This record gives sequence, structure tokens and C-alpha cells, in this order.
Amino acid sequence: MRIPSHIGIIPDGNRRWAVSKGMTKEKGYTEGLNPGLVLFKLCQGIGVKEITYYGFTTDNTKRPSEQRKAFTHACIDAVNMLSKEDASLLVVGNTNSSMFPKELLPYTNRKTFGNGSMKVNFLVNYGWEWDLNNLKLADKSKRNIHNNIKSNDVSRVDLIIRWGGRRRLSGFLPVQSIYADFYVIDDYWPDFKTDHFFQALKWYNEQDITLGG
Repeated sequence: MRIPSHIGIIPDGNRRWAVSKGMTKEKGYTEGLNPGLVLFKLCQGIGVKEITYYGFTTDNTKRPSEQRKAFTHACIDAVNMLSKEDASLLVVGNTNSSMFPKELLPYTNRKTFGNGSMKVNFLVNYGWEWDLNNLKLADKSKRNIHNNIKSNDVSRVDLIIRWGGRRRLSGFLPVQSIYADFYVIDDYWPDFKTDHFFQALKWYNEQDITLGG
């Protein structure tokens, strides 16, 4: 089986999951913590070199304060959990905004834990316009465009997996995702099953990867 070098994860459906269980929407975010750790270990076990989790976007911060606080704390907890694993960890997002959690500032420069066997990127208060803003100032005729985006330490994505049934990227790494294959799972992220991941890999293995060639 062909293993994607870099997998992007869009863990959607937390609020809908909470509502389906009779809870308030903000209660769904903490339920996504354990699935994220399980998925990290699955990727590590099969030899994936890099994984990027979509934490929250600059647009998500427009949600009610209870939800905003809940997903912010969930992202802090997730990064802290991953810092205890064998990972090279980087948080990418707009640190100039008050919405960026100060607890994660130390991770905005890549840090190695254990042997750092797998690169892990976490998008926190991330916005595609923020990411690409420096391109306005760059001389694109002389420089590599990738070097001028703020997420330049994140490599090209091979496979994006989105839970929650939505068929959209929601601004996820527009430069790195240009040739990514996109697999959608209808189940909500808190209902993660290991079979979701292996079905996505099976589907990816059947795709014709040409990168436009």
C-alpha cells in the first residue's frame, strides 16, 4: 500500500455531535482529544512522515464566547498531549491576535520531543489570508512562493481527511493542499474509529497520483 507522506486532518462535527447527544455545543470539543492522539499513533505506526491538524481558524473566533473558550482550551490540551509523544511539533497561526492562546506561543518555533520521528503541525487561529499575506510583498519572479508564506515549514499535503460530512477545505493550507487528495467521512469527529483511517488509506492507494503530470 502506498502511504501518504503528509496527511491533513480536519476534525469537524464536534458541535453537531454534542447536540445529537443532548449537550450544549461547546461540550463537543473535548471529546475530540483522544481521537487525535489515537490518530497520531496510527500515523506513526505506519510510517507517515508528517501530519497537520486543523485546530481553529480566525473565522471560528466569531462564534459565541463559550464555544470559543472551549475549542481554544481543547487545542491547548491537544498540543500538550502531543508534546509528550515522539514528535517534532509546530503550532502555526496568527500570534498577533488576542485570540491566539499565549500558552502555545512556545510551540510557534518547532520543538522536538523524544526523537521527533514525525512532524506534527497544529493550526491554531489560522487564516489563509494571514498565511498568504507576505506574498503581496514578495517578488514572485525571483523567489519561491512557498518560502514567502507563513506556513513555510509545512510541506505539501498528500491526503486530507475530513470528518463531519462537509465537502469543503475551509481554508486549510491552500498552498500545500494544491494537489492533495480529499477524503470525506460522514461520521462526526468524536465518533472516530480506526477503520475510518484505514478506509481513507485504502481509497488513497487507489488514486492515480500524477501531480498534474
